[in-house]
Amino acid sequence: MLDQLGREINLKNTPKRIVCLVPSLTELLVDLGLSDRLVGVTKFCVHPENLRTEKTIVGGTKSIHADRIAALKPDFILCNKEENTQEIVVACEQIAPVYVSDINDFDSFYSFVDDLGTLLRCKPQAEALVTAVKNRLEQFRAKMVSEPVRSVLYIIWKDPLMAAGRVTFINVLLEACGFRNTIAEEHSRYPEVDSELLKKADYVLLSSEPFPFSEKHIAEFETQTEAQILCVDGEYFSWYGSRLLKAFDYFQDLVFQMK
Repeated sequence: MLDQLGREINLKNTPKRIVCLVPSLTELLVDLGLSDRLVGVTKFCVHPENLRTEKTIVGGTKSIHADRIAALKPDFILCNKEENTQEIVVACEQIAPVYVSDINDFDSFYSFVDDLGTLLRCKPQAEALVTAVKNRLEQFRAKMVSEPVRSVLYIIWKDPLMAAGRVTFINVLLEACGFRNTIAEEHSRYPEVDSELLKKADYVLLSSEPFPFSEKHIAEFETQTEAQILCVDGEYFSWYGSRLLKAFDYFQDLVFQMK
């Protein structure tokens, strides 16, 4: 089997000792019933809440302790193209087979979950999750049909000021909500933005991650634009795992809040 970067994955047996270096995918593995197989996670793997006290923390998403990972004797390591560096992937490959996910839209998410179902021998759970997400997405889109198109700027970082561009999973979810991204450049990912772009949006959304925007930052942005400023839960907009099942209810509440 190939991972989502086209790299060949060779597994001799069904993985029993898994290290996951992607917080959203750690939560996904747990929701697929694989918690007992997880042996190592990052310090950012905050869901489920008690997981970090039960598993070995092997570092973050951009910096790992390779020796800790090796000591766990994993037989499968899960990484992500955006979350983890190439250096991390190379280091992990010296320890165990590494699958690198690259999730940019719903189809790549469905394909990834299908791959996990095959590799980790949890096909029924994987298929059930994909079906559930597809159904929730269809229901949500049907509810959004009558909503007006709103221009939004999704801010992810404060200094420098950065926003989610068009080639991001965040943008896919913004579009599902019926929003139009103020970032016009088609191939943009996380560009720096200025106050002029803030003025072009109907709504400026301040994400709770990776920069921890909160209500205290709203007043600062209100001096730069007449757009409505809202703080939003970044996990629902950027975690492409099983959290999607909860995300659509959150998005619906957010859209109705804008009326």
